[in-house]
Amino acid sequence: MNLIHAIILGTVQGLTEFLPVSSSAHLNLFPWVFGWEEISESFDVALHIGTLFAVLIFFYKDWINLISKGFKKVFKKEDTFEGKMFWYIFFSTIIAGVLSIVLDKVVEHFIGDNIKIEMGLIAIALIVMGIILYIVDKKAKQDTSFEQMNFKQSFIIGLSQALAAAFPGVSRSGITMTVARGMGIDRESSARYSFLLAAPIVAAAALVDITKFTFSIPLIAGILASFVVGLIVIKFLMNYLKKGSYKVFAIYRVIIGIIIIALLVIR
Repeated sequence: MNLIHAIILGTVQGLTEFLPVSSSAHLNLFPWVFGWEEISESFDVALHIGTLFAVLIFFYKDWINLISKGFKKVFKKEDTFEGKMFWYIFFSTIIAGVLSIVLDKVVEHFIGDNIKIEMGLIAIALIVMGIILYIVDKKAKQDTSFEQMNFKQSFIIGLSQALAAAFPGVSRSGITMTVARGMGIDRESSARYSFLLAAPIVAAAALVDITKFTFSIPLIAGILASFVVGLIVIKFLMNYLKKGSYKVFAIYRVIIGIIIIALLVIR
């Protein structure tokens, strides 16, 4: 992986990780379209570390409250929303992590190393999930805020992450936001919970693969690019969703999916 490609891919990761458009789809798409070296699993995880730091820093006050009150709930029996939410995220992440490993093995068995099949599935996932996101977001109510979320809602949203981990193109943020909106959680709260959910599962993946990393200037440059761009995108989306909808992202997903199908036919 050369330096320019690493910076571009880091930027792509930062742009697409938090928007509901699938970072894994875009990280597969760029090397395939431009004939670059295929991204290794360890480099993919490394780029996610950049966006992990972005979400940790942007929501650092939330994380301090969640962790401190989560432990106070256990050891001091203090009953707070933040304490409950910490454990909601904790249990959801464990179950989603186990399920994603199982689904990933099943999907990998059927796809193998066939890039055409993989890109075809990515295109279908982009289009289908884009249409679902649009319909759900348009029809769903906005009667539940982040502070009003219960265990059932948070657990189902957290569990949905497993599908994104196993199927490139689904999008972790996309499916969690879609499920959240389907349960009547407002757009800004859907994004906030989706971002908080991202941290533990990405951190776990990084710990598993950290021994596979080959630290180099391109790797570090890619991580820095994903971190800086990720911070900007989080800030943008949190402000945008105060008044905007997910419609533009749904349309973008469908367009990219159609382009991929067209490229598969042409090639």
